[in-house]
Order: sequence, then C-alpha cells, then structure tokens
Amino acid sequence: MHLLVPAVLPNSREDLERAVALFEKMPTVTRVQIDTVDGQFARPASWPYTDVRAFRSMAERGELLPAIERFEYEIDLMNLDAERAGDVWLSLGASRLTFHAESTTDLPRLLERMHLRHSAGPGFRSGLVSFGVALNLASDLPIIERSLELADYVQFMGIRQIGRQGQPFDRRVYERVRAFRKRYPDIPVQVDGGVKLSEAKELAALGVSNVIVGSGLLRAADPVAEAAKYADLENSYGV
Repeated sequence: MHLLVPAVLPNSREDLERAVALFEKMPTVTRVQIDTVDGQFARPASWPYTDVRAFRSMAERGELLPAIERFEYEIDLMNLDAERAGDVWLSLGASRLTFHAESTTDLPRLLERMHLRHSAGPGFRSGLVSFGVALNLASDLPIIERSLELADYVQFMGIRQIGRQGQPFDRRVYERVRAFRKRYPDIPVQVDGGVKLSEAKELAALGVSNVIVGSGLLRAADPVAEAAKYADLENSYGV
C-alpha cells in the first residue's frame, strides 16, 4: 500500500479520463479516489451529478472505470444518496466507498445494508470491497464511534468546506488524528483535503496510512515528479 492516493473531482467523464491518464504515468500510484458532490450535501455539483442519466447508462451497459486493471478505485461519496450511488459505483468496478457521517441520520444502519448486499460472508474482510467513514472538521468523534466495527478505515477531512479542491489545510487535523490513533490504534486512518508534501510528512509520522491529494498534485508544475516525492516518504516512515 502506498502513502499517496491521488484524488480527482471531475467535471465530466472526459475530465476523469484525462486525470486517470495522468495518474497512469505515476509508477507508485495504485489507487485513485474519485470525489463526487451532489450539489446538496456539498456544493457545487460534480460529475456524475451533472449528467446522472449518462452515468447510470454506463452501469446498465456493463462499462467499467478507466484503467481498472491498473487502479483500485475509491469513491468519496459527498452526497445524500450515497447508498444508492455506492451500488452503481461498485458495479462500475470501484472497490472502496467512503461514506460521510453527516450525510445520513443512521450511519451504522447504512453500513449494515451495504454489508448485506456486497459482502459475501468473510470475503468482505479479504479486501474485495471496503467501506470507510469520513468525518468533517466540525464534527465530533462520537458520531462515528458506533460505526467503527463496520468500517475498514476512517477518513479525516483536512479542510473546512468539503467538495472543493484547492482549500488550505487545517492544522487541527493533526490533533484529531493523534487522539484517534491513540484510542483506536488498529483502525487505518487517511486524511483528505488540503494535503501537500509538507503536511504529508507530519501525517505519515503520526501513523496515517494514506494521504488523499488533489490540487496539491494536479496543480503542481510537474505532477509526475511531485508524486515521486511521496514515494520517498514511504521509505522514511515505513508506510
């Protein structure tokens, strides 16, 4: 498992394909996160909510996500219909779904239903399908604690307003991660939002398994060279 997970917030299917083509040039990248925003839970809306009919048509035709043989896809579901949308993404080849605790009134029940539909007994824990829970900066840990036994990982958001790339990293995340790791040392943690190389170094030192990097990578002068720097961190911290 590599520390860096590139993220794309696509405006269209073509936008997604262009980003994936760039990620294919990064040798150590094995997982890609697709950010999805419905325009209700978070704003502004991103693809596929800008073209829902075409998106569902992809699933009906049995299409798969680009470069599926190369990448594992994680979908960050910043939307109120996360459960239904998650089913579609899994049919397209995604294998990791991140549910935001604030997007539902009953997170444990949502995860239970996803388990029933998509985890064939112990196969779920083998890594075929993984479910994670995300926690916004303004939310407190208790809203996800009842769900932790049903989650494979926890994602802490590093920005104040989710759904938009390019925002500054909020340093309060460091203490949140530190406290969580102390209390739940066996649950993998990833951080998403505002992360650049300097923040990644501190997060890796805290035991974070993955950093989700969007604008810090895509807006770099040389994204491929920037991605290579994260591989050096893996050697330094044994990620």
